Amino acid sequence: MSHSAQAKAQYNLNKLQKRLRRLTGQAVMDFNMIEEGDRIMVCLSGGKDSYTMLDMLQHLQRVAPIKFDLFAVNLDQKQPGFPEHVLPEYLDNLNIEYKIVEEDTYSIVTDIIPEGKTTCSLCSRLRRGILYRTAKELGATKIALGHHRDDMIETLFLNMFYGGKLKSMPAKLMSDNGEHMVIRPLAYCKEADISKYAFSQSYPIIPCNLCGSQENLQRKHTKNMLEQWNKEHPGRIESIFTAMQNVVPSHLADNQLFDFTNLQTGDVIDGGDIALDKPDIPKAPVNNEQDETNQADVVTINLS
Repeated sequence: MSHSAQAKAQYNLNKLQKRLRRLTGQAVMDFNMIEEGDRIMVCLSGGKDSYTMLDMLQHLQRVAPIKFDLFAVNLDQKQPGFPEHVLPEYLDNLNIEYKIVEEDTYSIVTDIIPEGKTTCSLCSRLRRGILYRTAKELGATKIALGHHRDDMIETLFLNMFYGGKLKSMPAKLMSDNGEHMVIRPLAYCKEADISKYAFSQSYPIIPCNLCGSQENLQRKHTKNMLEQWNKEHPGRIESIFTAMQNVVPSHLADNQLFDFTNLQTGDVIDGGDIALDKPDIPKAPVNNEQDETNQADVVTINLS
């Protein structure tokens, strides 16, 4: 590679890193994910998303005007072929507190789920319970998960298509028992950006197919649908995510969320009947990869 090509590649990598840092910091601020004195359990699966999340949070820890602690947790579920040495070696080099939790959920899942059926749902529930227990044992005030913007959009459509609910993954969530606060610092980050960044950092990726189960076909189909939409209509994904941040209950059909019963003549709610008026539809950016040199350090100034 020529010197000029190397310089251009480094420039693009710096832009990518700044964009991910900025978007992570923005999500943290918008949802008040991190507070003074927090002890955050970073769930590390060995995939590109969780590696990138840990990297972004370590950067925030260095530049933020507040103090908080990070520690990493990986759940070794005893899938055949799981490379047990990879994450300890990686984390030792980072000089970060961590814990490897060993629980044989693989045997439980394979005993319960018939062969050939997807194990993702049960596996996920078991994993969540173990992580909640670990967070309590280790005194975590927040649990950080590596889900990104595309995960949230896919989940929105999965819930609509298969669950009959207008519901997605929230950027910040209280657990059902009220004991654990879950945060998703990558909520504003695109999967494509995360993939590029993870590749550039040469993270030791552990594949998620070690259990040998079938793919989650519903999620795969939804992902393919969104990718096709994005090819045919650039900017549509950004528009969908913008819509998730601009909910108008009076223009939907949930009478538990909005009081349609007592709506009276003369009441003008949310601007009236303007759902399709173009001036009121927020314009989503088609491409957020513009030069961000002057924006990249915003989190170092505003994070509180």
